[in-house]
Amino acid sequence: MFMEGIIENYTGVLKKYTVFEGRAGLREFWMFVLASFLASLILSLVKPLSTLYGLAVLMPSLAVGARRLHDTGRSGWWQLIGLIPIIGWIILIIFAVLPGEAGANKYGPAPVLPKVPTITE
Repeated sequence: MFMEGIIENYTGVLKKYTVFEGRAGLREFWMFVLASFLASLILSLVKPLSTLYGLAVLMPSLAVGARRLHDTGRSGWWQLIGLIPIIGWIILIIFAVLPGEAGANKYGPAPVLPKVPTITE
């Protein structure tokens, strides 16, 4: 069930690879990051595949990053701070782990939380 959640969020982000408007919740963002990390780890065994994968998920990563920042009330342009080594990355990670704004903000309504499967299901 956990893997289904990862795959569902990962494919959901890939389907919205050019959508920079709206908001992305914590689960959607971090499940995509986890799935991308695992895929990169596996594909790193074959360097050309790893490079192609990195290029393939560049646009979806930027889009979900912008939507995640929108959820915290920030512009997607804040991603550019990641170009500053170490300090920029730390700031982006802090922004990414902050909870989203409750209710609607200037970027749209709050993301709909998916139903979390329980152990009994």
